[in-house]
Amino acid sequence: MSIDWHQWLWWLLVALAAWGVLCATMFLFARRLSPGLLREIAEFLPACVSTARRLRRSPAVPRHAKIALLVAVLWVISPIDLIPEFLPMIGPLDDVIAVVLLLRYAARAIPRADLLAAWPAEPRLLELLLGPARPDQPRQR
Repeated sequence: MSIDWHQWLWWLLVALAAWGVLCATMFLFARRLSPGLLREIAEFLPACVSTARRLRRSPAVPRHAKIALLVAVLWVISPIDLIPEFLPMIGPLDDVIAVVLLLRYAARAIPRADLLAAWPAEPRLLELLLGPARPDQPRQR
């Protein structure tokens, strides 16, 4: 039994194109949401990933925090999930929980001003995520 590589490659390209169209559609619909809780929820996970990517390049972030941020980004882009993504409402829950825990862990060693500067969404969301500033946090530069 031989594999028809041309047909296999064709179906792979069709699947990638369909995935790209779905991503673009979700992006466009998310941009049209009115300001409020639903829009903040839609922006939360991408904002966490963007923050992790920005902070990984910062010299103010210690190595163990950079590793935690890298694990957070890899967790989100990984196709392997504890809860399958196709389940409505709870599919992305494992991604959100993992990213929140890893971001909170890394935030203990990162100055709050650097965190807020790297956060691309509403700062109130990050403040809710991190909680009140602790006196034992690293000093702001």
